[in-house]
Amino acid sequence: MRITAAVSRESGTVPGLEQVDLGEPRPDEVLVRMVATGICHTDINAHHGRGVPVPRPIVLGHEGAGVVEAVGAGVTRLVPGDHVVLSGNSCGVCPRCLDARPTYCREAMRVAFGGARLDGSSPISRDGDRIAAMFFGQSSFATYALAPARSAVLLPKDLPLHLMAPLGCGVITGAGSVLESFRLRPGQSIAVFGTGGVGLAAVMAARLAGARHIVAVDINPSRLDLARELGATDTVLGGSGAEQALRDIDPEGFDFAYVTADVPSVYATATECLAVEGTLGYVVAPAGEWVPDTGFLLAGGRRLQGIIGGSANPHVLIPQLVEYWRAGRFPFDRMIEEFPFSDFAQAWTETRSGRVIKAVLRMPESDARDA
Repeated sequence: MRITAAVSRESGTVPGLEQVDLGEPRPDEVLVRMVATGICHTDINAHHGRGVPVPRPIVLGHEGAGVVEAVGAGVTRLVPGDHVVLSGNSCGVCPRCLDARPTYCREAMRVAFGGARLDGSSPISRDGDRIAAMFFGQSSFATYALAPARSAVLLPKDLPLHLMAPLGCGVITGAGSVLESFRLRPGQSIAVFGTGGVGLAAVMAARLAGARHIVAVDINPSRLDLARELGATDTVLGGSGAEQALRDIDPEGFDFAYVTADVPSVYATATECLAVEGTLGYVVAPAGEWVPDTGFLLAGGRRLQGIIGGSANPHVLIPQLVEYWRAGRFPFDRMIEEFPFSDFAQAWTETRSGRVIKAVLRMPESDARDA
């Protein structure tokens, strides 16, 4: 079928909208008519050649929500008409997948960034020329997407589907880091470095978990204001005085420091603010040299913990977050700004500049019954 997709090519500062061809679903796949998709900084980094390399040309996007249009012959859990949010891909058969920890799938990097199915095929082409796809198992910067059925999380049909898109990556990563990776307990403390979509989801999750101190650290005062509204007990303006400000808030140090920024100096500050047996969790690698003070870490039983996808099972945590949202306890929609898919370049540019926290693209095919 002919669809519209934002294609990342070697040239161009922004993926461009093109008419491309999408194949039929395989036995284990579903065809999803996209209603909305979020823009994540992982998409931006992949397009601009930072982080894990991806093939070109490629259709990115991995925060998709939509309506199932068709299912493969082997799919029994979903039917046409179901509303779904798409999560990351996984092999489904390795020990981590079988233990319901798909974010640590042994094939995680290949199925996320390889630009193809595990057999090397891509479902997208243009006039016979291959275009890499299946980014995180979905390539949702498109009006339609193919995805493995196991990565599609079923949602109730009364939800505003377009608002659910960021649950697939940014929101589940931040919330899962607190609730699943850290398993933060009531009365513990956390400092969150960076108040983008992932950081703010972590702030809201820490409030759900009953944290005593929830400190948001950022260089953007307006984002700090929003962080306080969403649950931060304290805010600290990033920079040279941040370390002392954190020490003033909790002289004993924090049980958890959560880094969502890639600035090496932020990692150093986050390390210094840890309490004895505290944990520094991070979701991105520092963009530059950073050498941990291993003596400081080891002397107090402190830990470094890399986190992928919030260490969460999407089929469990996403429905839980939806119910928290319904109850008014997890208002992640406060981070969202909507754009029509035709304004892709504007949404991309304003996300990259930091003006928009979470841009959500509304597809032209979406209508009132989907929203």
